[in-house]
Amino acid sequence: MTGTGRTAAAAAPRSVVTGAAMLTGSGLSNQLGAALGALAFGPLGTSGVVAIRQLVSAAILLPVARPRLRSFTWAQWWPALLLGVVLATMNLSLYGAVDRIGLGLAVTLEFLGPLAVALCASRTKADLLLAAGAAVGVYVLLLPDASSDILGYALGLLAACCWASYILLNRMLGGRLSGLQAPATATLVSSLLTLPITVQLIAEGRLLGWPLLLAALSGVLCSVIPYSIDVIALRWVTTRFFGVFMSINPMFAAIAGVVVLGQVPATHEWVGMAMIVAVNAVAVSRSLRGSRVAHEPRDGVAPSSA
Repeated sequence: MTGTGRTAAAAAPRSVVTGAAMLTGSGLSNQLGAALGALAFGPLGTSGVVAIRQLVSAAILLPVARPRLRSFTWAQWWPALLLGVVLATMNLSLYGAVDRIGLGLAVTLEFLGPLAVALCASRTKADLLLAAGAAVGVYVLLLPDASSDILGYALGLLAACCWASYILLNRMLGGRLSGLQAPATATLVSSLLTLPITVQLIAEGRLLGWPLLLAALSGVLCSVIPYSIDVIALRWVTTRFFGVFMSINPMFAAIAGVVVLGQVPATHEWVGMAMIVAVNAVAVSRSLRGSRVAHEPRDGVAPSSA
């Protein structure tokens, strides 16, 4: 194998490993932040926590990314504006679901969005089986019955639709805006949309003390870190891989629920999480093997860069 061939063969698996590591960090940060934010629901309300999250995100990301808004073309503006609307809607609906059905179940329902992306992007039967396996894990985790909170489930499903849109829009913007300009612009839009809620909290004198601190910390962990990581990770991995790998989030949410909120999962929920983790392991393994095969030189000839 030539030096160029060895480099290309090694680079592709490294990109999958790098992307998976980044997404793991994103998921851990996101679910820990969501649990901390839930602690402030009482004093601030779910919409209040979301509003502070978006404001903190914009305050941090805008000075760092410094998006050149005046030079944006319409092809850059419309997905960035839409992503801002999606972020605001996703966070409002998710926190509404968390308040009604708990963190683990809410995030599990939200995961159906990435799962749908994985299904739609599938090219082989094995990919479909992986997505189906994750779906079965989600069902076992939920085991809905007659006493289920329908509104809570509906809010979780709305968050799922938003998360699917978030993945696709981030993937698109990753190729149209450099650095962190996309998440910075989107958080600016979402913070403006939720600004009336912030103003109301200030007027009522509720934006004080530990609830404000928790909501602000949630903004860093749930928005600044994941948004920044995800837009970069989607340059390393496909939307299909992203969609399947995000199935690890329900497990992280359940763990955060236990540690931070004292929400202990039932036996079937642990079983469902184990199934989801297994699907992730297989997905990563298949992606690594596929990358090696695709970049392996044949008959001593290095793969073309085209």
